Amino acid sequence: MADLCIHNSEVFLAVFHNKKDFLGMKKVGSLAYELLEMVEETLEPGITTMDINNLVHEKTLKAGAKSAPLGYKGFPASCCTSLNQVVCHGIPSANDVLKTGDIINVDVTPILNGYYGDTSRTFMVGGPNAVSTTARKIVQCAKEALDDGIEVVKKRPCFVHDIAWAITEKAKEYGFSVVYDFVGHGIGKVFHENPNIQHCYSMARRQPAIAIKRGMTFTIEPMINQGNHQTQLLDDGWTAETTDGGLSAQFEHTIGILPDGSVDVFTLP
Repeated sequence: MADLCIHNSEVFLAVFHNKKDFLGMKKVGSLAYELLEMVEETLEPGITTMDINNLVHEKTLKAGAKSAPLGYKGFPASCCTSLNQVVCHGIPSANDVLKTGDIINVDVTPILNGYYGDTSRTFMVGGPNAVSTTARKIVQCAKEALDDGIEVVKKRPCFVHDIAWAITEKAKEYGFSVVYDFVGHGIGKVFHENPNIQHCYSMARRQPAIAIKRGMTFTIEPMINQGNHQTQLLDDGWTAETTDGGLSAQFEHTIGILPDGSVDVFTLP
């Protein structure tokens, strides 16, 4: 679940983690990966976003974990399901029936042994050949933007604005825009902690420079819009949509900088 970005000049101290924390993060990250694998296997036209939520909830409980989104600041579901023009934090509903050609982001965060694993993917309902060319390109762009952001971290020394630069350049390559109202975030035994990971380069450069260092664990979760970068919050207080009705896509991983300096993507197998 993305963190709302508050633009100011306050300098935050990052939270650092140890080897024990990394082991806990890897275990919960593997569960988060399995949840999205299950979603991908079962996702098809005709199911509802509430069906997806129920699958995620049940598998999470069977694994001895619980869903972080459920009850978080009043959020009413166990995952976020963001359809088409929804940027993030879409609330699952029995009334939202998936149709061939839709794109949907599913964002899951299980808690296992006190650790949080946060990841999301955007799926193409009916497969890549069933969606529009624009939908296919924006999903591809969001995935590549995340991959490029992770690669930057692997080539340290780097700062948060270097991650944002790579993501912004990828969006420009495709002719899309990067959302800056919502950002990645530190994570560990707390759902959202320091540092914030801004994905838009122009906004990241306005913030105090934050160096990526060993012991940090955080999410990178770029949201890519078809049109402008702007978002609007619906009356439910959670669902954020594009202001121009264009499509939006997102991918997310939780990563950590290990003591030896290597990068582990916790939410991959």
